[in-house]
Amino acid sequence: MKFLVTAVLYMALAVGANAADLDKLNALRDGDMKKLNFHAEPQEASQQVFTSPDGTEHRLADWQGKIVLLNFWATWCAPCRHEMPALDALQRDLGGPGFEVVPVATGRNALPGIKRFFEEAGVESLPILLDAKQAVARDMAVLGLPITVILDREGREIARLRGDAEWNSDSAKAILTALIEG
Repeated sequence: MKFLVTAVLYMALAVGANAADLDKLNALRDGDMKKLNFHAEPQEASQQVFTSPDGTEHRLADWQGKIVLLNFWATWCAPCRHEMPALDALQRDLGGPGFEVVPVATGRNALPGIKRFFEEAGVESLPILLDAKQAVARDMAVLGLPITVILDREGREIARLRGDAEWNSDSAKAILTALIEG
């Protein structure tokens, strides 16, 4: 009986802590970050394969242990192109052992076009990753671009933002820093 009471108390504290954490994170949302929606409960992320230009296969599980800002984008998507320099700056500023920006070009995106765009936009800190068959995007219900998803250290989706955003803003950095330090 004592174990049951302890377990119930622990779960109540954990749920309360999650609600308090969400309240703190939501309070940090300003500007474009007001479009960022945190989930009440983490959601499973895709385990589908995507690739590097050399054909190396990746899965989102490769980044477990880090907070991940997963961005689905395409070269033909004007809002995607607009936000890519901010994502690059965010990676430069916060990237490291606890955080990484993972941009995934989904659908038909010619590699020369991606390289040209990265060069023109001055993107230097982000990898080129390809979801040519849209397996990851479909599995994660990506309807329209850009979509940005935040994954927790266990690789689960904890938040999602539809549309472009200024990811290098003070609000975005405050939210992500709180997650990294949490």
